[in-house]
Amino acid sequence: MNSTHRPSQRGIAAVEFLLCLPLLLLLALPVVDLARVLQADIILTNISREGASLAARTGGSEQAIMDSLAATAPPLDMRHLGAIHITKILANKAHGMTRNVVIAQHRWVNGAYVPGNGVWTCGGDGSYWDASGNCAGLPPPASAPEVDVMRGNLQDGEVIYLVEAFYRFPLLFGKLDLGGGLVLPGFGRDLHAFTIL
Repeated sequence: MNSTHRPSQRGIAAVEFLLCLPLLLLLALPVVDLARVLQADIILTNISREGASLAARTGGSEQAIMDSLAATAPPLDMRHLGAIHITKILANKAHGMTRNVVIAQHRWVNGAYVPGNGVWTCGGDGSYWDASGNCAGLPPPASAPEVDVMRGNLQDGEVIYLVEAFYRFPLLFGKLDLGGGLVLPGFGRDLHAFTIL
């Protein structure tokens, strides 16, 4: 009698497993995406920190800095999904008031992803960036665009660098519409990290 019940119980267990498998996958895929997003965020944070350190120490060759940062970013595909911006900001004292102004800004956008800049975009829509990633026609400090970075914390003539790293993350699992108004949320695709030094 025992031998006849075991095969049927094995069949029932297999059917139960097949019924539960979609639910298990539904729970597992977002966890995998979360782990990948966290890894990408850590890499972007490290890129921005190292970029700010290099820009502050070398004081130039921003394009070479951004090229080397993008090359050290695997497993992220910075060539197609990433961007790096280095902004040089000067504290300029005029009429007893210190303004933080953009005196140079460089973009590394080697792929199709062109994010909006968190500080300032040349021409408002980015239309005046030249082929080397430099902004053509930045005004002199007296009339340069003012930024609200480190306001009141810089001395006249002090220069800081703001390095921003952007990444459009390719999700495995986005929002899921289960029907009946039940929608499971997904993660945001646009990642951003910045460092000021």
